[in-house]
Amino acid sequence: MALYLRKKLDNDAEIGVWQITETEEELKALSATPSDEMEEISFIGSESLRRQRLAVRALLNTMFDEKVYLSHHDNGKPYIENNPINISITHTSKYVAVILHDEEDVGIDIESLDRDFSAVEKKALSEDEIEDLDDDRRNEQLAIYWCAKEAIFKLVSVYNLDFAEQIEIERFRPRGEGELEATFINKDDEEEEYDLEYITFDRHVLVWVVGE
Repeated sequence: MALYLRKKLDNDAEIGVWQITETEEELKALSATPSDEMEEISFIGSESLRRQRLAVRALLNTMFDEKVYLSHHDNGKPYIENNPINISITHTSKYVAVILHDEEDVGIDIESLDRDFSAVEKKALSEDEIEDLDDDRRNEQLAIYWCAKEAIFKLVSVYNLDFAEQIEIERFRPRGEGELEATFINKDDEEEEYDLEYITFDRHVLVWVVGE
């Protein structure tokens, strides 16, 4: 079993990270995936994506005492059919991660630092955020920006969100772990403040946020 991290946070959220080291068959044995979802997974053409989906299932099987039934709203936001807990899910080819909270909305995102994030600068950053980039650690900083904005996006669940204009991340310098401050500006120009946390490990960055 490749449970990489399981941590209860001060705000009563819980995060879990699974390192995908198993074969597809091993993950099937670990995941206790309901038959209808297993059938859906079987139609996925990519083995890597099938393993990611099964690893999410294996992680949920570890974090919940009872068997849970995972589904998604029309906007793609995941939920547990037989448990009112709030959940957010993210995955790469090597890791999957979830965050849970009994009451508050949550968001989480993970990315590999081996990916080129140069496109994020034009796609998702404001002019002020671009000016704050550090040339020496530019790709890492862009990855953290992207994960932070993705985590906020997953939390607020707003269609057609403009990452550059509607999510502002306060200036920061990349470290092994840290905190971020963000502002979400909704369609009525009302501002909501969020505190995020991030960690970097094994050439990956993980960012999460809990609503208030």
